[in-house]
Amino acid sequence: MNKEKSYSAINQRKNEIMQAAMGVDYSKFESPGIGFDYEQMMREAAYSMDEMIEIQRGHAVGNTPLIELRNLTKLARKYSPKGNGARIFIKDEACNASGSFKARRASIAVYEAKKKGYKGVICATSGNYGAAVAAQAAMYGLNCIVVQECYDSRKVGQPEILEKQRICEAFGAEVVQLTVGPELFTTLLQLLEETGYYNASLYTPLGIAGVETLGYELVEQCRNTINRDPDMVLITNAGGGNVSGTARGMKKAGCDAKVVGVSIDLHGLHMASDKDFNKKSFTTGHTGFGMPFMSWPDRSDCPRNAARMLRHMDEFYTVKQGETFYITEALASLEGYERGPAGNTSLTAAFALAQQLDQDQVIVVQETEYTGAGKHPMAQLSFARENNVEVLFGNPDDDIPGKNIVLPENPSMIKARKYDLEKVRRSYIKNCVKNYQMTEATLDDVRFIMEDSKADYDFVVSELVNHGVKIYHSK
Repeated sequence: MNKEKSYSAINQRKNEIMQAAMGVDYSKFESPGIGFDYEQMMREAAYSMDEMIEIQRGHAVGNTPLIELRNLTKLARKYSPKGNGARIFIKDEACNASGSFKARRASIAVYEAKKKGYKGVICATSGNYGAAVAAQAAMYGLNCIVVQECYDSRKVGQPEILEKQRICEAFGAEVVQLTVGPELFTTLLQLLEETGYYNASLYTPLGIAGVETLGYELVEQCRNTINRDPDMVLITNAGGGNVSGTARGMKKAGCDAKVVGVSIDLHGLHMASDKDFNKKSFTTGHTGFGMPFMSWPDRSDCPRNAARMLRHMDEFYTVKQGETFYITEALASLEGYERGPAGNTSLTAAFALAQQLDQDQVIVVQETEYTGAGKHPMAQLSFARENNVEVLFGNPDDDIPGKNIVLPENPSMIKARKYDLEKVRRSYIKNCVKNYQMTEATLDDVRFIMEDSKADYDFVVSELVNHGVKIYHSK
């Protein structure tokens, strides 16, 4: 029987398609009301830490080096108050097969697809994850389709996206190239239904669990090399999988270091806007993904997103585009590591935050990624100019996304701007009320929101009441 292929019809079959494409019945984790059992979902759908490490290391993933950035630390101390200037370390995830931490997600997902007898895998991505899935699929002998937003309506693509497209194809994947818009996940659903392939989504429990090895590993490496845990782990934040998986792995290692998310400030640019698509210089690790996913994680292609930032994050900072370009160049010229550009987002914040911490404290920048012709700052800055974005030296606080990119005149101007997570929590609760049409909430609903947003009881109840929700049962 032929099924209707309209946008609305495909999305109405979302849960059915996703269950067939992963073999995960999300309904078993649902609770009455708005909540679900997150930890049960993660336990039942994933593997043990030892199993994941074995799977990954058998396919050129994991055991990446932890490197102390002595010269960048020295530069940070030059601008620090006396006695400040924490040691900066970086986890070099560019050493993974495919060149990014996303190989950890892909390795577990593709292993699962092979184990369950799927003939191929599909993912929707801006590119790095597609490359990771394609590389792992090649190792396992599976077909691979990558669905990627590549172009605006003029069929013009950013250098970074085209570089990612190239590497996906180099690993043997078929890349379904889309113009920007709302059809990315719908195209994914349609292809899953038509091919019967496995959904190697970024947001499944397996995808997040695969990143747990990164958090676990960096803690163990710190203990082995400097005989202590880090004080702060900085993680570039987009859809939330990086933060969620790393934080969970750190917890499993018994580490309570502060988990800090960092995004590039692209406020004012709409990620699904054809007009704005080529006005940004970073395709991931920015507020255009970070903010929407923080305030409503279940906007993903899974019935329940396993990447839940507020649940796992202690603090959140933003940095500017020009500052990140500057640190990318500094990493290469001072430390001899040409990496880019997403991991350098958190490195930028690390440089600023190190100046606020004591010299005996330790910051770990949780990942790097590979670079290439399209990812290089010169390619990105040239493309910005072609799209009428002014590039200049000055004060990065004057940066206006889509209008200009302000490179700092000197390193002292680089800042990590702390974002008030209470604002995000309020947005999250507002979305709970709106998306579930809540008029009343039980104590179980309140508890779920508390866990999912890392908020206390009084805050959650106050916000729900402000939105006209009646609370049943008291604390």
